[in-house]
Amino acid sequence: MCGRFAITLPDDAMASLFEAVPANDLPNVPNYNVCPTVQVHTVTSEDGIRRLRPMRWGFLPHWYKSLTDGPLLINARSETIAEKPAFRAAARDRRCLIPATGFYEWTKDSEGKRLPWYIHSRERETLAFAGVWQVWEKGDALLVTCAIVTTQANQAVAAIHHRMPVILGPEDWPLWLGEAGKGAATLMTSAPEDALAYHRVDQAVNSNRAAGSDLIKPI
Repeated sequence: MCGRFAITLPDDAMASLFEAVPANDLPNVPNYNVCPTVQVHTVTSEDGIRRLRPMRWGFLPHWYKSLTDGPLLINARSETIAEKPAFRAAARDRRCLIPATGFYEWTKDSEGKRLPWYIHSRERETLAFAGVWQVWEKGDALLVTCAIVTTQANQAVAAIHHRMPVILGPEDWPLWLGEAGKGAATLMTSAPEDALAYHRVDQAVNSNRAAGSDLIKPI
């Protein structure tokens, strides 16, 4: 699972990295505590043009009558994404990238307290999570929503959590975005063992109201 992440790259640098045209209503950065249901940066490709655009993190299937009509779908499991009614059409036709500087996972100590860890690129590079998206429209309400695709954690991350986001390198972006034909399913694997590093961070991040760069500092 991935339930919280950070993004610190400025909008213009993000647009340059992904060779995407930026929207005018992108979320504020830096954000060291990106939580479900907020607007997040995403990259899509339509008609050969990549766009950096905001989406609500929390995928809404078309049959949901309201925002709370069913479970909050922030993640889509790679093993079942092609079969689940909520995700199968999006997995085929509406895939996106979700930029991140790093993400959080939690372990528990002997007293059951939640201990947060910050996981990031070993080379301090911007990560690109595989995502899927969906336009949800009910009456006057119209939202563009997304979910992060997750897979079984590699051996390194498994010490903290058994799941991790599917992380795609630049060489895989065209295939995931549908620019390079079919075969995107082959990309839904865990990152190489040496791709990521992690460290403990302060329990302040346990609150979804916490903010600031101190959240990712090692303790």
